[in-house]
Parts: sequence; C-alpha cells; structure tokens
Amino acid sequence: ASNQAQLMEVLKKEVRAMLIAAKAGLTPDQLEEQYMAMVCKPLPLHDLGFQSTLELVTQMPEVVRICSCKNGTLILKAIADDSTKGIAKLVASQKVKTRKASKKTAVKANATFPTKNSRSPQSFQPLSAGTPVLPTAVKAELQDLLSSSPLLLADLDKAFLRRFGRAFQYRQYGFLSMFEVLRSMSDSIVVEQTKAGSLLLLRKCLASHIEQEEVPQAEAEQEEMTPLEPICETESINQEALLKDSEPVQAQAVDLDDHLRQHRGLEQFPPAPEIPPDAVQDRSLCSLPPLKRRCLVGVLVEFVVSPSQFYIHICSTEASYKLQDLMFEMRHVYSHKVASDKYVMPESAVRPGQLCCVMVSKWWYRVIIHRVVSDQEVEVFYADYGHLQVVQKSWLRFLKWHYLKLPAQAIPCSLAWVKPVEGRWSSAAILLFKHLCRFKELVGIVDEYVDGVLYLFLCDTSTKEDVYFHSVLRDMGYADVCGENIPSQEFEELNPSALYVQPSGNAEVVEPDLCLQQESRDADSGTATLKLDKAEL
Repeated sequence: ASNQAQLMEVLKKEVRAMLIAAKAGLTPDQLEEQYMAMVCKPLPLHDLGFQSTLELVTQMPEVVRICSCKNGTLILKAIADDSTKGIAKLVASQKVKTRKASKKTAVKANATFPTKNSRSPQSFQPLSAGTPVLPTAVKAELQDLLSSSPLLLADLDKAFLRRFGRAFQYRQYGFLSMFEVLRSMSDSIVVEQTKAGSLLLLRKCLASHIEQEEVPQAEAEQEEMTPLEPICETESINQEALLKDSEPVQAQAVDLDDHLRQHRGLEQFPPAPEIPPDAVQDRSLCSLPPLKRRCLVGVLVEFVVSPSQFYIHICSTEASYKLQDLMFEMRHVYSHKVASDKYVMPESAVRPGQLCCVMVSKWWYRVIIHRVVSDQEVEVFYADYGHLQVVQKSWLRFLKWHYLKLPAQAIPCSLAWVKPVEGRWSSAAILLFKHLCRFKELVGIVDEYVDGVLYLFLCDTSTKEDVYFHSVLRDMGYADVCGENIPSQEFEELNPSALYVQPSGNAEVVEPDLCLQQESRDADSGTATLKLDKAEL
C-alpha cells in the first residue's frame, strides 16, 4: 500500500506536468501516448489497480479537470497548484499561430546576459518567437515521398502510411495543422492550387538533386565496383579476353580441389570476406567547431536524458540540408544489394569503437558501436542524434570514407547554472524539461564548454514572455540556480561523444590512397541557404 501511495504521488506530478504543457488539454488516449513517449513505459494502471486511464484521472481531482466537448470527446486539463500556477499562466499565453515566414528566427543583439544574481526570466530582453520544427528524419521522409511524383494534400496521409508503415502525426511535433507543417518546409515543398485540390510538389532544385541519385540499379551497381574493376569499354573487352584465357586453368584447379576433398575428407571453408578499400576501419568522426561564448543561436533539442545531459542540433537550413543529403545518399547507396553485400561487416570488425552505419526503418544512420550485447546484438551510439540503441548485428554495414566528411551533428549539452535539488534529477523534472524542449526551435545562449560538453541557457520565445528553462526548473522547485556550471554527473558516468568523436580540427579526413571510381558528391548545391543571425551579447 505504501508503494502504491508513493507511486501515485509521483504519477500525479508527472501527469500535472504533462497536462500543463498541453495548452488545449489531452484526451485520455493522448495522455497515454504522451506518457509512453516521455517516460518510455505505459501508465502504471495495473500496478495501481485501475482498468483505464479515465478511471485513473478520476482519482486525481486535485490534479486533473475532466472537460466534455460538444462532440462528446473528453479532454483532460491540468489543475495548477501553488508551485505551478506561474508555469500554467505562461503556457496559457502561448501563441496559437506561428509568426509570418518573413520574420526569421533571430535574436536581438542588445540582449542582457544573466548575472550571478539574476532570478527572473525578465533578466533577458525579449527574443523573437520560435516555431515547431520537424525532425530531420521526418523531413527526409516527406521529401522522399514527393521525389517520385507530386501528391494531392488529401492523399498525403494514405501515401505516407503506405510508404512508411505509420501515420503522419504532425501534432506530436507541435504543429496545429498540416498547413503549418508545409509552411515550415516551404524551402523544399511547393503547394499549388488545382481543381482537384492542393497539390504538393518538391521544389525543382531539390527534386533534380534527388533525381540524379535515383539512377538505375545496374548503374548503381557499376558505381559500387572496386577500383580493380574496368572503368571503360576497352578495358572491359581486354579483361573479358583475359578471363577466357584463364578459364581452363581455373577449371583444372577446381577439379583438383574436388579430387583432394573426396580422398581426404576435407571441408571447404568460405574465404574471409574482402573489406572494401573505401570502408572506414580505424577513423573517427569530428565534432562541430565550438560556438563562441555568449553568442545566441537557434537550436533544436534532439535527445534528452536530463537537464544535465541532452543533445542539440544547430538550426540552420545549410546544416539541415547537409544532414538530409547525407541520409538520402546513404539510403540510395546501401539499398542496392551490391553495396549492401559489399559492405557487410565481418565478426572481427564488430567491436566497441568501430564507426559504421545501421539501417533502421529503411533509413541509414552513422553510428559507433558502444558494446557487444550478444551474438546477435550490439548497442550503438547515434553520432548525429545523441542516443544509444540496441540493434541487430545484421543491420550494420561498413561506412564509406565519403561519409566521414560531415562532422557529427549532435552536440552534447548541459543546462547552464543549475543543479538538481535532490542530488539527481527527479522523473518529474526530466518530464517537464522534455516537454519544454519537445519539437520546438529554441534560442540557446552559450556559456562555456567543460570537458567537451556545451553549457548553455535555453529560452522558448514562442510565448508573450520569453521562458528561460533554468528559471522554470527553479520556480517549480526542481533545481537550484547556482551561478556556475556544476560538472554533469550523467556525462561523467557516460559521455559517448567524448569517447568516440574527435574534437574539431584534431584530425583531417583524408581519402584512402586509391583510385576510387566514385567521386565525392558533397559539392554545394545552388540552393539558397538560410542562416540564423548570431549576435554577441
């Protein structure tokens, strides 16, 4: 009974934090989905003796208010307590509509940097509003979907489900409508009005880029041949003649080998797989160049362990395109059987620290093997996203040298000037921090780097008053603002980036000293790029 009471108290804090962050409230089903997404386990209904989520929340009258819509749908809304009234007010003031596309996400150059005695969110000057941002992988999926042919907006959901095996749920990324999603991708997707309805097309510059990659499989297979293969018609004829001349000798050798096996009972062992000359074996990815102290930059939080351990992407069209281009090219190359078979990793290469790539849901990602879990599984670190995951060994492939050039895109971070009041971050504090960060472009204020970890302040500018996350955690009673950066206990226990990614400038990526047929495809396209303005404080 005492364990159930303790679990219920923790759950009340988590549910209140989730509902406060949802301005319009959540349905019971949405609450279940949000809880699973944030806590990575289902609501503990069975452990508490409840049969449904609705039954659970009816036992939280001081936490949840149950409202009924005109269509009969039940909406759950938070009841703020004394410690959360300020946060609820800020969420209630959040803008519903995004700002006009012409207003770039930028920051004011005259913003005041916080001092050690700063206590309130108003210690910074107001910044311009941020908007929801689609994850890079989802952007790539939409572009891939439209690369073959245009689609009517009315058919998008069915086409997405058919192609990727799941529904496109844009609301989970913070968007209120599909048109907001399309506005956020106006640099790559065009909407044209036709008699049949809104038609979605990929912009010509991007479509032509993808079309160039969509070569016939036979051509792709030819590209994936080793440097020893013929590269012109004359050499092909000469090699064909050479093969014909050598056939009798090869036949004799085979016959003799069969004869020896029959008389000696020897087994024929398969030859050791030949490692491609352009396969990465003993190199590491480099990190992005460090950001200047006190500069302001747009960021997207990709993965959260706690406020003291999370990973960000720098928000810029240029960086987004480079990562998307890499994902498209890797999918194009490794999806062909010739390349897939060619870059299979032998057991001897599956070891901790090995840089390689892995296929998940038809997309390929750069990863580093962290540990071997079993004969069939390994745990890998996603260098461009920041998280660890257990995958099948059979999903791994050698990484081509060409894919070393783009630095690891995930930046390890810790929230500046805060420490947990209880020694370690509570589950409610982590849940709140995830809600504050989720699928939203934020403004980051760089403080300093400590042991390769970026300490920065985070600010949500999508409300009437700018919300600074260190102040929110302090006001909720989860954190102390200490005016200095305490080394992250989580990163001290495990920092995969420090283990496997070299600091920027420590190593230059040099192509293998071989006449590789496939030339680098990382030339800059003519697509215009949009960079966030940075300002010194």
